Amino acid sequence: MPTTDRSEISTRVLTVLEKRFGDAAHALAPDADLSDTLPGFDSLAALEYVTAVEGEFGIEVDFVGDDVRYWFSTLDRTALYVHERVEDQAA
Repeated sequence: MPTTDRSEISTRVLTVLEKRFGDAAHALAPDADLSDTLPGFDSLAALEYVTAVEGEFGIEVDFVGDDVRYWFSTLDRTALYVHERVEDQAA
């Protein structure tokens, strides 16, 4: 059964970022804007991030219906988005 624990989701999202951005992601504040905080977090990196999160959690992001630029702009928002999608799938 997929996890719906927010702290575990946050940890796994951070791991996704650390794989791409290393120590810069490790020191990331949960509410820090990724594009301002992570060097090289441009539109291509953002797309790779969304794709990696989809793969990590087995979810599909709706690029049309969801405000991806909002939901994937911080670690906290991404974790909340994933939490909601995982719970939706479990229901």
